[in-house]
Amino acid sequence: MIRVGVGYDVHRFEAGRKLILGGVEIPHEKGLAGHSDADALIHAIIDALLGAGALGDIGAHFPDTDEAYRGADSRELLARVVALLEERGMKPGNVDSVVVAQRPKLATHIPEMREVISSILGIPLDRVGVKATTGEGLGFVGREEGIAAHAVCTISLESP
Repeated sequence: MIRVGVGYDVHRFEAGRKLILGGVEIPHEKGLAGHSDADALIHAIIDALLGAGALGDIGAHFPDTDEAYRGADSRELLARVVALLEERGMKPGNVDSVVVAQRPKLATHIPEMREVISSILGIPLDRVGVKATTGEGLGFVGREEGIAAHAVCTISLESP
């Protein structure tokens, strides 16, 4: 059985933080604000996987009120979600994602993001899609106030 989940995340920019997307540090004058490392792309993927598994959302599993997750590496949170799925007989199938950012330009970083995500999910690279687009100068993304990410993931169940 194949199941599908959708994820979305958004974070505002904040001075004095590193910009982490898809588990990769991106050179930029600002990072994203958040309780963890604020990796909007991995957070969207986490929510998509949890949704496909009908397991709630990222806030239910890693609440921002829990000091244990302050500054957390989102790659580790994603690995924990993969383990959670596997405990229930589910495995990631593929991911397709879009990062919406006016700046910085992300094209040169996408191959590394795909490698990181593929490795954590334990799936071949050709099952990991990461795309980037701008906000065309519109809305909070266009005003360079933050970054958004969307993800769609499939999971397979070993038995229905």
